[in-house]
Amino acid sequence: MTRRAALGSAIALGVASTAGAAPSAKKPLVFAHRGASALRPEHTLGAYAKAIADGADFIEPDLVSTKDGVLVARHENNIVETTDVADHPEFASRRTTKTIDGEPQTGWFTEDFTLAELKTLRAKERLGAIRPESRSYDGQFQVVTLDEVIDFAAAEAAARGRTIGLVPELKHSTYFAGVGLPVEDRFLAVLAAHAYTRRAPVQLQSFEVANLRYVRGKLPKGGNLRLVQLIGDPSQKPADVAKAGGALDYRTMVSPAGLREMARYADIVAPNTRMLIPLAADGRLGTPTTLVADAHAAGLEVCPWTFRPENRFLAADFRSTAGPDARHDAGSVAEMRRYIALGVDSFFTDDPALGRLAVDGAR
Repeated sequence: MTRRAALGSAIALGVASTAGAAPSAKKPLVFAHRGASALRPEHTLGAYAKAIADGADFIEPDLVSTKDGVLVARHENNIVETTDVADHPEFASRRTTKTIDGEPQTGWFTEDFTLAELKTLRAKERLGAIRPESRSYDGQFQVVTLDEVIDFAAAEAAARGRTIGLVPELKHSTYFAGVGLPVEDRFLAVLAAHAYTRRAPVQLQSFEVANLRYVRGKLPKGGNLRLVQLIGDPSQKPADVAKAGGALDYRTMVSPAGLREMARYADIVAPNTRMLIPLAADGRLGTPTTLVADAHAAGLEVCPWTFRPENRFLAADFRSTAGPDARHDAGSVAEMRRYIALGVDSFFTDDPALGRLAVDGAR
């Protein structure tokens, strides 16, 4: 029996009624967060392959730059937690401390390595203690380029007879521009170089604002490239705004007026899940906010992040009685269905098979 089939009879939790919910007529899209990152080391071909096999509509490569200007798929430019770089004595001298978007970090950074050097490393699971299945694949996969991810998605789409979207994120644009490695034009050049990304759906994300506005100025609305404004902690500012000494924070950006302004350059707003349904004092889901309705009224789609299947990441009303690191697949599906009932247009999940089940059984 497949995992999905086994879950089918296990999930008896219906979609709770949600005040003010206005579900869209179409099913939301399932975005594989860093690939199937609950089951394979993130941002590897193994993670993307598993995500596609499990029914993801889009796969996500987070993008950072190498020393020689190649865009590679890593969640951060600090690769100490996601590669075996610390085990390579030839790179020991490159361990350093840098300030990235205002935060000091110590480790090894992609911009200090050529692509050829990064290719000598192997990926590993960042949450190894929590995700032993994924950890069992440590050392099997390379760091991959955006070009390689696109070619892989194109090959999978051709083999499976369905379109597989890409939802890349430009990481630390302001920082990379400051070290002489601007990423926006490089990203657009890679998309233009591939027949697949000239026609397949691509949704470009960023927590910053200026880079999205720049890309919007390069490409008009209506093409296959759509823009996603990621939303961080409400009290914080986007890194480019903070660097420039601006006043705009994420709380202002998700106000009704802020969303209307956002719709001038973006197509989608992507907040943390708890900005849609906050946690109550007891850790259970509380009362939904009006963010979905406000965004839709401004002409924006809504794509929350990120659903994870382990108890420690679930709202209290969806956890099992096992330990905090235990998976609770039925609870994860039920939690996703609560958010689907709000009318979200898409969502990120570390386990696309569960996301697929939540969507397919939600209506």
